[in-house]
Amino acid sequence: MGMIQHKEVYIFTGFIWCLLFAIISFYWAGGGMIGVNTLGGFIYNQAIEREASFIAMVWLTGFVKLCGGLFLLLLLRPWSSMTNRVLYVLGLLAGILLFLYGLTNVVSLIFACIGLLSLQIDDFALRWRLFFWEPFWMLGGALFILAALKFKREAKSKS
Repeated sequence: MGMIQHKEVYIFTGFIWCLLFAIISFYWAGGGMIGVNTLGGFIYNQAIEREASFIAMVWLTGFVKLCGGLFLLLLLRPWSSMTNRVLYVLGLLAGILLFLYGLTNVVSLIFACIGLLSLQIDDFALRWRLFFWEPFWMLGGALFILAALKFKREAKSKS
């Protein structure tokens, strides 16, 4: 079995993805401003204004991202048959939603680039979102999907 066949590669890579993403959220929630201009539009304006409910939301998203990484670590070992099914479905669903979120945003940004959609975002942020942030979301989704699929395959082969 080659290295890429092991679910651990996807789980640990996905965990690192979640951890990095959570750290960025915690940094921004704590008042850090480096890189926030790459988001543009409403998010950038809210980050500058430091409105309490928005900052609370950024803290919350950081914790959700961290929980996503901890969830992936649950896939490192087999559980009961029912728990395996639940973990597989949750991991697959999370991956699909993350991937589709990024993809939907990529499509929206492309529409904005060709003039079919008007977004309140400057060109700098648009490029960052199109070539980094949205593909980053899609990468996370792919890692969750691959981890879930490998988890299911390994759990099935051990039963």
